[in-house]
Amino acid sequence: MLILNANEVRQALPMDECIAAMKQAYAALSAGTAEVPLRTRLNVAPHEGMSILMPAFVDGASVGEQALAVKLVSLFGKNPQRGLPLINAVVLAFDPETGMLQAVLEGAAVTAIRTGAGCGAATDVLARPDAKTLAVFGAGVQARTQLEAACAVRPIETAWVYSPNPEQVTRFIGEMAGVGRIPKDLRAAASAQEAVAQADIISTATTSHAPVFAAADVRPGAHINAAGTHTAEGIEVPAELVAGARVTVDSRSATQVESGEIAIPLSQGLIKEADIAELGEVLNGQAAGRSAPEQITFFKSVGVAVQDALAARVAVANARKLGIGTEVAW
Repeated sequence: MLILNANEVRQALPMDECIAAMKQAYAALSAGTAEVPLRTRLNVAPHEGMSILMPAFVDGASVGEQALAVKLVSLFGKNPQRGLPLINAVVLAFDPETGMLQAVLEGAAVTAIRTGAGCGAATDVLARPDAKTLAVFGAGVQARTQLEAACAVRPIETAWVYSPNPEQVTRFIGEMAGVGRIPKDLRAAASAQEAVAQADIISTATTSHAPVFAAADVRPGAHINAAGTHTAEGIEVPAELVAGARVTVDSRSATQVESGEIAIPLSQGLIKEADIAELGEVLNGQAAGRSAPEQITFFKSVGVAVQDALAARVAVANARKLGIGTEVAW
């Protein structure tokens, strides 16, 4: 049985391969070849905590294309005050043929990479081919993988970064400028308006309960990824913008319960369920994606367990090829 820590997960799960795996995950989910029970939430109220259990089985034409995994992720609101991570997680990867435990992976790294890669898959499918300017909202771990993923699928020349915390933005730019395919031209935006004014792609990675930019500031033809919130109260993108956009989601059922950007416009009659496509449906040719260069496209991700299962499959296979990780008797 293999154990992969966070650094080993990052080595074994390169963004390009993870984006390809996320396309497979979304396609399987929409095709009905994945078994994904509703995630189980366990509240730990005295400590402002929540633990979420996320199992998934992905079928395939052969055993080598199957994946079986369970992720347990905990979010404890008081942790940052203690100097501890807000999110702690573990992914258990099993042999899909026998159910034997194959690997234990540090789950926060898996989550960050696969969430960024999921939006990278959506960007590749929905953004204009000539998109070259990016706006990133947030300056934390998830914002970093959102930036990396967008640069993996489009030739980004300039990226604006906006956060209410200027020190975090400065640190973000210092760490990320010029890394891999990320351009050296990363700019700190003085306002949300400045960040989106010229953006072809907008990626949000915040925990906001109110829109982080105005609909009027978004240029025609932009593509928007919203991945920061996963509650019915969380809202990063204005409802009027969602109402006028081509709306695509990772899971239709999950986003109606766990996304304010979807649940609120639905409750207000601004959009109908028939207006919402799953990204897997677009990938499978069951639904349309972008229909015109000037159309605004919007992708909402709340995260689905099939992403963890296929990300873990890639990471474990690569780790064994690279000879990294710790093998232990079980």
